[in-house]
Amino acid sequence: MARITSQGPLTIADYMAECLLHPEFGYYTTRDPLGAEGDFTTAPEISQMFGEMLGLSLAQCWMDQGAPTQFVLAEAGPGRGTLMADVLRVVRAVPGFAEAAEVHLIEASPTLRKKQQEKLGADVTWHDSVATLPRDLPLFFLANEFFDALPIRQFQRDGDGWRERLVGLKASALTPGLGDRVDVPSLRARLEDTQDGDIVEICPSAEPIITEVGQRIDANGGAALIIDYGDWRSQGDTLQALKAHQFVDPFTAPGSADLTAHVDFEALAQATPSGHSRLTPQGVFLERLGITHRAQGLAQTLSGDRLNAHIAAHRRLTHPEEMGNLFKVLALFPTDGAPPPGCET
Repeated sequence: MARITSQGPLTIADYMAECLLHPEFGYYTTRDPLGAEGDFTTAPEISQMFGEMLGLSLAQCWMDQGAPTQFVLAEAGPGRGTLMADVLRVVRAVPGFAEAAEVHLIEASPTLRKKQQEKLGADVTWHDSVATLPRDLPLFFLANEFFDALPIRQFQRDGDGWRERLVGLKASALTPGLGDRVDVPSLRARLEDTQDGDIVEICPSAEPIITEVGQRIDANGGAALIIDYGDWRSQGDTLQALKAHQFVDPFTAPGSADLTAHVDFEALAQATPSGHSRLTPQGVFLERLGITHRAQGLAQTLSGDRLNAHIAAHRRLTHPEEMGNLFKVLALFPTDGAPPPGCET
């Protein structure tokens, strides 16, 4: 509020960045937000099967690309390290993969870095951004619920121009409003599929990340699996806040709730110089990789409440009415190669 008072209204992107990453009061920098006692639960925390399927998909890509003896295995936004731990466990069954992998994590939160180190040990390198990942090596990259947390800007159509949605103060309360009418070159094409009053979101920080990852994969080999909620093209106000597993007002108690927005996968696909897959629902992707067969195998050793929880986890990850359709998968791969198993061109 002090910043708005002294400098004027904030863009939604600046507001999200302050709420999530402020060094003293930011949501991600001050807590572990995951699990039943946190504010939300991600797929790796629901079941080990999620990470196992992703790990085997990347391992098959590695074999298809000649099993390079040294490569970067990286994850952006790795939470508690659960996904990477499950990947590393399952790929031990693939001769040579684990030995060739250099594990790198892109993580801004000191709190979560500590959790990751506890789970994965010391043989991990942390980064603040993908730009500092080792160059000249194949890159096998994971990003699960990473891009949804990147700050977005929102624009509301006004005739043949746009007005940016801003966060200001009204009666000492944070309140969204609209800026002056402007021309936004990157949104000119969206005049063809929108009407007055429609909101379109853009994520300025996503493009350089996906471009960097795609360049490395195209030049050196590897693959990326990007899993998030969203759709092919942005339309509407998707900014949301989650606290204690319940949706709350994004403009109440900044820094105390997780702020996210749906991912515009078309924008990601357009930003990569590498090949990219067709956008695939998470449930379809996991079923193609054999998650039901894996679930049946694990179920043989379970009974009672543990079996019921296992069945519920499989359903939550794959069923169209749960995470199966809400979450999508976009894969990146060399332009002269093939998409990872589970995805299609």
